[in-house]
Amino acid sequence: MTSHRSRAEHHTLCLTVDALPMISKLEYEKKFDMPFKHVFGKTMICRNMEVATQFARTQNLDCVTLEGDQVSRRGALTGGYYDSRKSRVEMQRNIIDLREKSEQQESAYEEHREKLQKVEVEITSMMSEMQKLETRNRKNKDIYEQMRSDLRIQREESQVIQRSLQPKERRLNSLKSSLQAMKSTAQSLEEEMGTELLSQLSVHEQKEVDALNDEIKDLTQQNKDTLNQRIRLEGQKNKFENLLSNNLMRKRERLLQELHDISAEDKRQKLETMSIDLQGASRNIEENKKRLDEMEMQVEELNKEKQELQTELEEWKTNEKGQLEKIQDDTKALEKMTNKQSLLLKKKEECMRKIRELGSLPSDAFEKYNTLSLKALFKKLEQCNAELKKYSHVNKKALDQFVNFSDQKEKLIKRKEELDKGHMAITELMQVLEHRKYEAIQLTFKQVSKYFSEVFHRLVPGGHATLVMKKGDIDQSSQEMDSESSQAPVGTPLVEQFTGVGIKVSFTGKAGETREMQQLSGGQKSLVALTLIFAIQKCDPAPFYLFDEIDSALDAQHRKAVADMIHDLADDAQFITTTFRPELLESADKFYGVRFRNKVSHIDTVSKEQAKDFLEDDETHT
Repeated sequence: MTSHRSRAEHHTLCLTVDALPMISKLEYEKKFDMPFKHVFGKTMICRNMEVATQFARTQNLDCVTLEGDQVSRRGALTGGYYDSRKSRVEMQRNIIDLREKSEQQESAYEEHREKLQKVEVEITSMMSEMQKLETRNRKNKDIYEQMRSDLRIQREESQVIQRSLQPKERRLNSLKSSLQAMKSTAQSLEEEMGTELLSQLSVHEQKEVDALNDEIKDLTQQNKDTLNQRIRLEGQKNKFENLLSNNLMRKRERLLQELHDISAEDKRQKLETMSIDLQGASRNIEENKKRLDEMEMQVEELNKEKQELQTELEEWKTNEKGQLEKIQDDTKALEKMTNKQSLLLKKKEECMRKIRELGSLPSDAFEKYNTLSLKALFKKLEQCNAELKKYSHVNKKALDQFVNFSDQKEKLIKRKEELDKGHMAITELMQVLEHRKYEAIQLTFKQVSKYFSEVFHRLVPGGHATLVMKKGDIDQSSQEMDSESSQAPVGTPLVEQFTGVGIKVSFTGKAGETREMQQLSGGQKSLVALTLIFAIQKCDPAPFYLFDEIDSALDAQHRKAVADMIHDLADDAQFITTTFRPELLESADKFYGVRFRNKVSHIDTVSKEQAKDFLEDDETHT
């Protein structure tokens, strides 16, 4: 280890009335003579600031005035009175402490509020469970009412069938009786065919025959009258039956249904189920009431704590307001002091500027003019100004302006270089993004075009189809796009040159019969659209597809091909189709029939055979 000893430099300090050495006023032990001389040996105590400035400039000493101002031998001036009671650091420390306390109070308040929210969430969850139970009960009641209405509709249909059955049975009986009468008349006529004519009858027999003929006429007339009366009575009977079936029977059925609903066994079962539900609901209600009471007690406690915290928070807020008011007052005083300081600094800068304008002063300038009076100094100043007027045409600020403009020029040049680099980087990024976009379009188009050709060849075994990218008025295939992208530079905007996608198909496989989309029929357009959908599905599969009568314009062969394609793709996606043709039913997994009854559509799950019969019935109806 090396030890260092401080060596005090001995200076001869001049003693005057206005200044004396600080070391002479310090009391210390003799053994500390060297460090005290080293620290305070070059320090003078002066009467005022002017004396301190003169000693610091001429004697190269550190000076301290009686007011506490310091003048360093290096030219720095410090000092002034500081009131420790108005320390901004202390006030800032108090503000930080108060903010920490306020944050602690806020965090505690947030914790209590979160607890209250949790309790409210539990209450709402219980209410939601009760609402779910009520909705489930209502739903069961609605299902029960729906079943009752369906049963009533079926009974009405059966009554209509029975009412239509009775007149048909009566008509059948009447036809049977008329047939029996006709058979008896035919038999009597056959028997009469073997008898002799009326001319061979006696007079009494002829009179009897005439009387019988008159009686037959009367009976036929009576039969006609009774038949008309029967028709009239049957009309009245139908009227009364309609009245009975539409009003009285419905009332009777409703009453019977109500009696059936309130039968002893059903009533007992319902009573048991409802009593069980009631007991469970009452238990739930009691438990919920208990929990609700506990929660209300907790909420009351939390509200009390919240009120106490709010009162404490208000007290802290009032304290904070008081502190803020003090801070505002201090800031106003500080602003006044800063304004005063800024004015003094401006005056100092102005004085320094004037000193700089004077240029370098001779070494004897501070001693030469000390003895002159103020009037003599003003006269000297007027003489100097008069001499300076001779050089008024010279720009004294030319050098400063040149330096400022040079700095500005360098800054602008650097800024221009930075902007050029940024522009080049942005241009390169735009070119890279444009090329990536073109590559993405090219890759997607190639994949869709490949799958489009494969799917079309499968749907139409003897045909072929291709996708073309339209570039202005020119159509390009995927191979031409590959050759063009390999030759084109990266920065060319290739994407803007594309105007769309076209389709060229041939259903016979001959190159001369290739046609575009506008030249196809409706069924061919549907087949091409399905091919494009399947190709896109292979590139970017979707979870499910909904097809509505896509096979309506296709023939049987193409419908079979589409059904096979959907069956193969159904492993990775779900297909829902509506159809009136049997081809799509062969490869389907589930079948649903849609019927329209009583102005309402009904969907039923059916088997494959029922679905085919359903389609045949629809075809016969159409």
